[in-house]
Parts: sequence; C-alpha cells; structure tokens
Amino acid sequence: MAVAIAMKAAKNPLTSALPRFLTWRSPGFRRFCSSSLDLQSASLSEPELDMESPVSTYPLIPGRKVLGSFKEEFEIGSRTITIETGKIARFANGSVVITMDETNVLSTVSAAKTDGSRDFLPLTVDYQEKQYAQGVIPTTFMRREGAPKERELLCGRLIDRPIRPLFPAGFYHEVQVTVNVLSSDGKQDPDVLAANATSAALMLSDIPWGGPVGMIRVGRIDGQFVFNPTMDELSMSDLNLVYACTRDKTLMIDVQAREISEKDLEAALKIAHPEAVKYIEPQIKLAQKAGKQKKEYKLSMITDRTLGKIRSLAEGPIEAVFTDAAYGKFERGEALDKITQDVRAKLEEEFDEESLKVLPKAVDTVRKQIVRKRVIDKGLRVDGRKLDEVRPLHCEAGTYPILHGSSIFSRGDTQVLCTVTIGAPGDAQRLDSLVGPPTKRFMLHYTFPPFCINEVGKRGGLNRREVGHGTLAEKALLAVLPPEDEFQYTVRVNSEVMSSDGSTSMASVCGGSMALMDAGIPVREHVAGLSVGLVSEVDTSTGNIKDYRILTDILGLEDHLGDMDFKIAGTRKGITAIQLDIKPAGIPLDIICECLETARKGRIQIIDRMDEELSSPRTLNDGNAPRLATMKLDEESLRRLLGPLGLHRKKIEQETGARIAVSDGVVTIVAKNQLIMEKAQQKVDFLVGRQIQVGSIYKGVISSIKEYGAFVEFNGGQQGLLHISELSHEPLSKVSDAVSIGQELSVMCIGQDVRGNIKLSLKATLTKRGSEKKFLEDSNPVSSDRQAVNFWSTLVDVPVGKEDAEGESVGENVESSACLTPSVVVRSAAECDARDNFNYHHETKKTTAKSLPRPYNSAPSQKDRVASSRSRIDVSSGKRIASLLKEEGSLPVDLSKSKSSSVTSVNAKSLKLGDRFTAKIYQIRARGLVLEVAGGVRGMYKFEVDGRKDFEAGEEVHVKCTSFSAKGIPVFSLLEGK
Repeated sequence: MAVAIAMKAAKNPLTSALPRFLTWRSPGFRRFCSSSLDLQSASLSEPELDMESPVSTYPLIPGRKVLGSFKEEFEIGSRTITIETGKIARFANGSVVITMDETNVLSTVSAAKTDGSRDFLPLTVDYQEKQYAQGVIPTTFMRREGAPKERELLCGRLIDRPIRPLFPAGFYHEVQVTVNVLSSDGKQDPDVLAANATSAALMLSDIPWGGPVGMIRVGRIDGQFVFNPTMDELSMSDLNLVYACTRDKTLMIDVQAREISEKDLEAALKIAHPEAVKYIEPQIKLAQKAGKQKKEYKLSMITDRTLGKIRSLAEGPIEAVFTDAAYGKFERGEALDKITQDVRAKLEEEFDEESLKVLPKAVDTVRKQIVRKRVIDKGLRVDGRKLDEVRPLHCEAGTYPILHGSSIFSRGDTQVLCTVTIGAPGDAQRLDSLVGPPTKRFMLHYTFPPFCINEVGKRGGLNRREVGHGTLAEKALLAVLPPEDEFQYTVRVNSEVMSSDGSTSMASVCGGSMALMDAGIPVREHVAGLSVGLVSEVDTSTGNIKDYRILTDILGLEDHLGDMDFKIAGTRKGITAIQLDIKPAGIPLDIICECLETARKGRIQIIDRMDEELSSPRTLNDGNAPRLATMKLDEESLRRLLGPLGLHRKKIEQETGARIAVSDGVVTIVAKNQLIMEKAQQKVDFLVGRQIQVGSIYKGVISSIKEYGAFVEFNGGQQGLLHISELSHEPLSKVSDAVSIGQELSVMCIGQDVRGNIKLSLKATLTKRGSEKKFLEDSNPVSSDRQAVNFWSTLVDVPVGKEDAEGESVGENVESSACLTPSVVVRSAAECDARDNFNYHHETKKTTAKSLPRPYNSAPSQKDRVASSRSRIDVSSGKRIASLLKEEGSLPVDLSKSKSSSVTSVNAKSLKLGDRFTAKIYQIRARGLVLEVAGGVRGMYKFEVDGRKDFEAGEEVHVKCTSFSAKGIPVFSLLEGK
C-alpha cells in the first residue's frame, strides 16, 4: 500500500498535499461509476477514471471533495432500477438510494450501541413522504409536515414485515430504519422501492442480518400480469400483489384484488417469485463492493442447561393446562401465570439468578414446544377443535336501528361491533400522499381498546397495528362496493373490538359486510375472512421443514406460538384481500398455496352463516332511518341557497339538524331521519325552488290578501294564487277569515290559469271533515307522496333553473281539477300578451267581411285548441270556465249551465270587434280591471306596463272592444283618459 501511494505521488504531486484518507478507494472491486461534488470551474476537463485500477488516478484538485459512490443497475420487467451507496448519508450504518424513472428513495439503517439486554427486538421503521418530493409546500399552518399519515404507517409496516424475521435469534439491539422519498414523479408507488432499498442498506451495514430480500409488485390487466405497474396501470388492474421473498422462501404477501380466484392468485405468486429474486443479486454485488464487515453483537440466548432445568419444572403442569379444552382464554392465562410463579419460587429457593433472568422467555419457549408437539404428533389444538374447524359463529344485523347500519359478529371469543355512517361526497377523506387519488370515499377505522383483552391502557394517536388491521379490512370490503358513479356517497365503517382472541381484523371484515347491507348500501354479496396458521417441524441440520400442519381460524395463542398468521378475505367468487405475516426466516411457497384452498372452505362456511342472518341489502322504509338526498343547482340557485357567507345554509342546519354539503354544484342533504329530511328539503325548496309539479305539496307564506283570494310565496320566491274557493271545503265570505298575512301553510299546486299564473289549493290538502283547522295550524305540512320507499331512491339529479315568478293574476281562475301534465310552466305577462295577440290575429283571418264576432257557443277552432294545449294544462272543459265566470259574476246564471265545450252564447248582447260603449268598473285587480257592460256581460282591461292605480269601483269609463281572449272573454281598451 505504501509503495502504491508513493508511486501515485510521484505521478501527481497534488496528491502529496492531501490527507491520506482522501486517496483511499475500495481495492479489488469493480466500480460502475463515480460521482463527485464539483467546486471548481466546469471548464476543467476530467480524465476518464480507471475502473480497474486499485488506486484512483483521478487528479485531486484543492477545493474539490471526492465522494466515491457505488452503483448497481438492473432491469425488472421493462423498467430500469438503480441502487447506489456512498454519495449521501455517509455516516449511517448503511444507506442506499434506489431509483426508478424519476422516483428516488433513500433508506438508512442505524443500530444503538447498547448491550441488548431485553427479550424482544426493538426494530422501528419510519417511512416519510415529504411534500418537497413533488415540488409542493405543505398547506398546514406551520408549512411543515405533521404527524405520520396513515399511508406512511402502512408503508413502514410493509417494510418491517419481511425484514424482521431475518434478524438472528437473540439479537435484541435497537435498530432503526429511516426511509425518505427524495423525489417522486407520481407514476410509481415508492413503497416497494423503499423495501428493496432497506434490504440493501442492511446488507451494507455491520448489523447481523440474514438477507437480502427482494420485493415486487404485480398487477393484472386484461388477464396479463404486469410487473412494477404504474399508478395508472394499477387503476385498471384487478390485482395488486406485493410479494417479498428470499431466494427460495416467501416472507410476506399483501394483496388487494377484485375477487380473484385461488387458482389465478397461485399463478401470480409463482410468477412473482422469480421476478422478486432479481432484486437480490445486485444487493449482494453492492455489499461486496462497499459493505462493512458484520459486527459481533451480544445475543441474548438461553443456555441449554437453564432451558432444561425450567422445562423439568414447568413441562408437566403446562401440558395439563393445554390438554384441558374446558379452559377459556383468561382461565388458561391465569393457570399458566400460576405455573410461572411456582417455578419462580423454586428458583429463588435455589438462588439461581441466571435462570430467574430468563424465566419468562424460557417458560414461553416450553409452552411453544408443548403446543407445537401436540399439533404435529396428535393433531390436537388448544381448544380441542379439529385442524380445519371454524369456531362457533354468532351474527346479528341491525343491532342499533337509529344508526345507518350496525352489526355484531362473534367467532369464538372474538367479537366486534361494526357500524356504518353515510355522508355526503364532500365528507370524503383528503389524502396528501405523493401518489394515488386525492380523496378516499370509503374508510374502515379499526379500534382495539384495552378492555377487549381485560387490560388497562391509554388511548393515544394513530396506532400502527390498528391502522394496518383497519386497512386490510377496508381493502377486503372495497371490492364489493358499487362504483363511484353509481354510489356517490362517503361511507365510514367503524369496527370496535369488544373482545379479542385472535383474527379481529377478519372479524371486522365479516361484521363490516353485514353492517353495509344493514345500511342499505347495494353491495353485491357478503365478504368474509379468517386467519390460517401453520405449525411446522424443522430439520435442525438443514433448516428445512420436514413436517407441518395447517390450522384454520387460529386463536390468539396459536398465532403467538405458531409460525404464520395468514389472513385471507373474500367472497364466494374469489379473494379480495390477503396479508401474510410469518415468524421463521421464510416459508416455502408451496405451503402458502396449499393454505388458499383451506381458507376458501372456511370462508364459505362463514358466508353461509352470514347469509342466514342477512343475505341482501335492506330496503329502508322506517321513518327513523337516516336519509340522504342530492340535487344539482345552477349558480344562481346555489347562491340563493348559501346566502351571504353561507348564512342561509347555516340557518337551515341549525333549525332542522340536517347537514348540507356542496360540491361541484351538487347539494347533498344528510338527515338523521325522514322527518328532518323533509323539513330541510322544504326550506331548501323555499330558498331555491324546483320545477313545479302539479299535484305536489309545497310550503309557503301568505304574502298578500285580496278579496278574491290570497297570494302565497313559495318555491324559492315564486308566487301563486290561492283563490277563495280553494281555501276550504266550506263557503267563506272573506279570505281573511281563513288566512292571514305571514301565515305558513302547505298548499297543493293544481295547475295554472290562462295567463300562466300558478294556482294553489288549500282544501285539496284537507279532508272534508275536521282537518281544516289542523292543516291551517300546519301540524301536518308534509305530503306522504314525497317519502321515498327506498333509501337510495333520493339519489336523483333534480335540475333547478331560473324561473320567472308571477306575483298576481288578472285572468279568471279555473276550478280545482286534475291536470294531465306533470309540471307547470310559469310565463311572464309579456308572453301571455303575445299569445293572446297571436290568437286574435289567427282568428280574424277567418272572419267574414262583416267582421262578426265569434259567437260564444261556437266550437273552438283547431288553432284555438293548439293555443289552449300550449298552456300545458287541460282547460278544454268549458264547464269549468263557465262555473268560474258564474262565480266571478262575468256570465249570467243560465250560461253556466251550457253543456258546450266552450263558453256559450250571450244571446242579443253579443259583442263585435270595434264596438264602443260605456262600461262600469266592476272590480279592480292588480294588473287590470273587470268591466261590466250593458246586459251584464263582463270583460277585462289590462293596465299598461306602468299600471293605473286611480280607478274606483263603480266608476264609468268609455271603452272599445279590441279583442277576445282564448276563452272568448272580451278585452277592452279605454277611449278616454281613463
């Protein structure tokens, strides 16, 4: 080494002035590339590096720091992946940057310098996605990232699960893995890259570890498997498989699928294994170039002498406890604790300090050996079940009817309470992750309180275990939810563990499926899940499994003492979610595939029991059940609903208790029951208005009272006429006897008059006896016609446009009748005048040279019928018009008895166009006058645009007959100033 340095100094005098460590490089290993941090001018040329030379001939220049980096490049599928070390995070025990396209992830590993005197491995994995990785400043108040998000916790668990089993037994030193996403192009999910980078970092470190590990993601699009799919490809895939393994064994499986069959999943696993192994060789090569020598750490092992001594004291009593199937979870635990205390007392008598230090671990080892031996040799389980037997089931749906949906699911001693809450689309969870959708409309929150295992503990923030279990159940149920375009609501499922004895996450899947159906959500079918365990016997000389047993629906104790916790959820058709956790350093893939069929049989058995309780989504008719309704509004209607600073919306929410959410012009109303929903809809209708439906009931306020009726403001500021004849089934002398200004009441739309004004009826909503007073007091303002039979039938777009409201009517009102058309068109006064002029000119073209007026008893022409049909109301019955004219005094009594389809003749007093005479003002209306001429014939005169307000009833005016309305009513014009 000294000779080489001297020769180098002779060739390049600059190197003699530098410290010796700056001239070092890893001898004897090929380096693919080297990077450096330039501090000099870019114009300086750099000679090519001698990649094979044991000593670098790079010209070291003052002011330039050389960072030697080592890189490996390889391909997985169609994508190039690079792993690099030595450039950044050089002080970490191990650090690697992995790159795919424009996504770069840094993983570092550090180990604490402690003696490791404990009985567990304190391994922590912190995965971080900071917003700078996508060029965004956080939107928080402090503009900093806060506590870890759910996605970060899940990615940390994804990294932790495959690397934890590979630490040597007895290695209990604290290890921390920190993963940072340096940059993200949004195309690739960084989680798989982070796991492979962590494996490489552990290989480079001096920490003893049995890796490396390869992890890969597999999708399936149109039946074809895709390796390392992008986020866009995943959205089209029916499979999202994350698979981790060593060269020959499986370490971890995580699956989200759309009811994929066991056969197809097995094919995906077998094709994923060789692809994942491709990550392993580059890590080994990189460790050979830049890796550290593994350090000798103290291992906390139990000596054979100590283990044999404790086994002799505890084996007999422990076996007696496990052979008695009558023990429950807590009774068994208390008996085992008593055995431990008895052994402790004997060791204290012998002053065996060494054995006392490892007593809990040694007793646990003895328990494990006894249980596993009984399963392998005799096929006997702790609770006396057969190996493929599912624990007794209890299913209950609709436990709390006041909730949107609820259920209780029990399997053995494991019990969960699941509830469903349905919200507006705006209630969806907002996600700030680097990849994936910005919102999530379906959430399952899993809670594991201390009382469920009879312990005392504190409730804190997000718990990694709870987040992981909840996400697994969420994936399982997501496959059967209706598409977002068919079901736009946000759904939250809460799974509260009431008691735990294994597989609470899979119980959450079963309970959540029943609660969704109880809520009336149109899920296709039930989803169920259970956990499969494994007990194996290993050949100590080779480390291979020589015998094993698969356990269906494992207990918590079997999970702790066994080798595997294989959670599988799905429907009758196939698998929707999987999570595999193991304790040994890998399990052969063939055993994993064998477990799939065992899990399918148990899953079908559970689904059969769930179908007995509830086999399809409920149809909710209960008035106390929660309700949701949506409507689309235009900008003007939306402004009226919200009001200034949202005042109107807040007022409705305070007065009714409903919640109103607005998103992209869609208004969603969420109410606890049907009554609250109807109150909220009425207030929204009053502010916004809707397309008026004939026969529908609306709530309005009396705005003004006239002698012939009252005007009601309703449906977003529109006005309609409530004629005196429509106030009550009994005759009234005054309108004020029945209603007063400002009174709220519910009225039915019965049509519109010839001018297009809305006609309302109060008596149509009343029974003929004893109900008028009740209705006027507004004690029953809601029509049962508006109640939806199906809970989700309210999910209809109700367009609301700009509608011109007529304040008052000058035309005669038609008596209440059933209309043939479903809606009312509200027209302005100008439109009504244009229609009358059209009718007049159309009629005068067919008059004779004598210009005789059209007799009242003549049948209407075809054009008259067309004009009448344009009013969109069945007004062809002259009997109703004659009845109204008689009521108003516009026709003699005998005219109302005519059976003609139009207004009958006036005999000798027939009018002609152009006739002039003196008329008396019979009645003054808001937009015109009712005039009476000689012989008792009455007609009308319409005010000009500005109106005339100086007329008096009984006053005589000179008029001229200028036209006839569509009903044959004469229309006059004034000849004098009045």
